[in-house]
Amino acid sequence: MSFRRRLALVSAAAVAAAVAAASLIVFFVVRDQLRDEIDGSLTELARGASVTGIPVPAPRHGLAPRRATIPLPNPRDGQRPRQRVALALPQTPLGIPAGYGQLVGADGRVLPARGETVSLPVSAAARKVASGARGAFFEDAEVAGTHLRILTTQVEPGRAVQVARSMEDVDTTLRQLALVLGLVSLGGVALAAVLGRAVSRAAVAPVVRLTEAAEHVARTRDLGRRIGGGPRADELGRLAASFNAMLEELERAIGAQRQLVVDASHELRTPLTSLRTNIEVLSRPNGLRQHDRQRLLHDVTGQLEELGVLVGNLVDLARDEGPGDVEEELRLDRLVSETVERCRRNARDRSFVTRLEPCIVHGSRERLESAVGNLLDNAAKWSPRGGEIEVSLSRGGELTVRDHGPGIDPVDAPQVFDRFYRATSARGMPGSGLGLAIVRQVAELHGGSVAAEVPPGGGALLRLRLPATRSLEHVTEPDEATAGLGTS
Repeated sequence: MSFRRRLALVSAAAVAAAVAAASLIVFFVVRDQLRDEIDGSLTELARGASVTGIPVPAPRHGLAPRRATIPLPNPRDGQRPRQRVALALPQTPLGIPAGYGQLVGADGRVLPARGETVSLPVSAAARKVASGARGAFFEDAEVAGTHLRILTTQVEPGRAVQVARSMEDVDTTLRQLALVLGLVSLGGVALAAVLGRAVSRAAVAPVVRLTEAAEHVARTRDLGRRIGGGPRADELGRLAASFNAMLEELERAIGAQRQLVVDASHELRTPLTSLRTNIEVLSRPNGLRQHDRQRLLHDVTGQLEELGVLVGNLVDLARDEGPGDVEEELRLDRLVSETVERCRRNARDRSFVTRLEPCIVHGSRERLESAVGNLLDNAAKWSPRGGEIEVSLSRGGELTVRDHGPGIDPVDAPQVFDRFYRATSARGMPGSGLGLAIVRQVAELHGGSVAAEVPPGGGALLRLRLPATRSLEHVTEPDEATAGLGTS
């Protein structure tokens, strides 16, 4: 069963259950209200009933008293004659009896109301009411094929009155109501099924578009496909937006990989061609003097070293899986200090001045060392002999490296961190144009950023901002800011 059909079925079932529950509630509420009205009318009828006593002669010898009398005790000599008891019920303004009624004695004998020929059933509970053993109560009974509602209540010690009304009108009304509610329920279920199908189709439409887009991408590898429908704030809208963002990121990543391959091929072509030419020249027998051969071998060695650096930088750029295999809390000031020491040994004709404040960051030591080393190498490459390189680290995680070389053209400043980008003044110098690109990649993987500025006084100033997990306000370490001993 498809998701759309399941959704339509569940919606129809939910609506059907709600309609059925509502119909049952309406039926029982109406039934209780109608029965309450009948009970109220019976209570008023019992309150308006009157019991009268009429003197009657003693029965003739051998004849039993009629059913319509409840004789009092036989009078003794000199006492009042025996009386006949009569029950009178109130009538409607049109003179129509308001209901049935009869008197019930504690011994179970019955006296119908005036003009009544119907005898109501007398139960043991009714006799208990007459005797005062229990209170008044309502009950339902079937008399001569008619459904009656009966109230039994005591009128005087030893006698109870029973009043009744027909429930036929109520039963007819309830049957009609049950029929109407049943038809409404069936219609509601049918309408719910139709509307559920339409609602499920509308609700599942974004999922269908998402599925079609995913199948299209899997089938054609076309990452330009997007899910339309406009921005939505619900779950499906967020899912579509996330899918589009995923496709955009995937398209960007694959595009970057393709561009990296193209740029790497272009950058590798020149050193490989040069190496091939030099090796071919070296392979010629007796074609070169010893001095020239040594010079070519030196060039080949240097080209191989540059090629190794280029391949290593390409490998670093291709590692786009995260900040690193091992993440830890690092003292960034100590990492920068150690990296400065290594760069000082490689560039003895440059001086490094450091001002490092204690700072802790969370990330990969290997990648952060690579980023800081590339910043320092770039500054050393552009600094003149004897030049000064200023390295500063704040407690907030901002590292600045300034050199006093020719500086950066303002036109080139926004692009110096792009892959393989070289300014016009740098095209004659060694390097692949990947060092600063690696710095930017490491910064972004650690949630930071980079920037290039042209400071007053010339030179170039590069900023690496990393989010500091916490600063060490209580740590104070002396800064050795001299040219040769610039560590902290």
